[in-house]
Amino acid sequence: MKPFLMKKIRFTTSLFGGLLLVCFFQFAAAAAPWPTKPIKIIVPFSPGSVQDALARSFSNELGVALGETVLVENKAGAGGTVGTGIVAKSPADGYTFVMAAASHNINGTLFPKLSFDPQKDFTAAAYIGTSSYIMMTNAEFPAKNVAEFIVLAKAKPGQYNYASAGNGSASHLAMAYFDSMAGIDLVHIPTKGTGDAITELLAGRAQAVIAANVAALPFANDSRIRFLGVSSEKPSPFVPGVPPIGNTLKGYAFDSWFGLLAPVGTPKEVINKVSAEMTKLLKQPDIIERMRRQGIEIGNLSPTEFNQLLAKDFDRMANVVKSSGAKAD
Repeated sequence: MKPFLMKKIRFTTSLFGGLLLVCFFQFAAAAAPWPTKPIKIIVPFSPGSVQDALARSFSNELGVALGETVLVENKAGAGGTVGTGIVAKSPADGYTFVMAAASHNINGTLFPKLSFDPQKDFTAAAYIGTSSYIMMTNAEFPAKNVAEFIVLAKAKPGQYNYASAGNGSASHLAMAYFDSMAGIDLVHIPTKGTGDAITELLAGRAQAVIAANVAALPFANDSRIRFLGVSSEKPSPFVPGVPPIGNTLKGYAFDSWFGLLAPVGTPKEVINKVSAEMTKLLKQPDIIERMRRQGIEIGNLSPTEFNQLLAKDFDRMANVVKSSGAKAD
């Protein structure tokens, strides 16, 4: 056989063998069990925020259930869009999730330009439940109820402040929505998280905060803070005696879902595994008690049902943003 032909045969054989080797390793990687390394839950707000407290309330147990460490990382900034953007650009391999809430959908309308699409770049992984919000004032502020607060605010337009977890956060929109419906003019103080917003309230630099149950309930018996109303249509079982804001401001209602979202394209088997393990955890008495202390009403939705909820809620929040007049200033 001619040397040239022999070299060509050897080259072809080597190339074919190399392709087989690549295919083998790709198959082996695809077939590898999940997870094989630590999993990250990105919280797009600061420590002490609603999502932070919630993620840390189940991360250890979820890690045990999945057989790998589950790490909670805070990536705060721009109303949650910084951390959320990080997850959107992460590999869709099941190792990065975002602890999301209503602010995820709010941002899609509130911010004119985002580095990601809240709807197209994410898929539902595990639904947790819902929470209403509580409107609070510093106890030294003279308003004893929602009606008195509105009267005082109307008498001094632009002279009272409200703090939130940041531009685009649910606490921002909930209060801006209230401001718009009540016909008052409050000044927005954005912070890096709900904990920081409440600090502003305690310091007297803000006269009001609307915070989710998980952040507000620890202050239920704090003499420095007064609860004025709840955002749900009906009285909340978590704060008996605190009336709905809607009793005074007709038509006002605001709540938030909570859950884990993953980058779109994350393998279905991974999504189903995370959803199944979270469903089991949310039936454990100790987890149920933690959720109860944080004011979370636990729900049970499949990833498909959760995705449907996300789509409906996006439209709902778009209407609320537009009617509130809120701006991502």
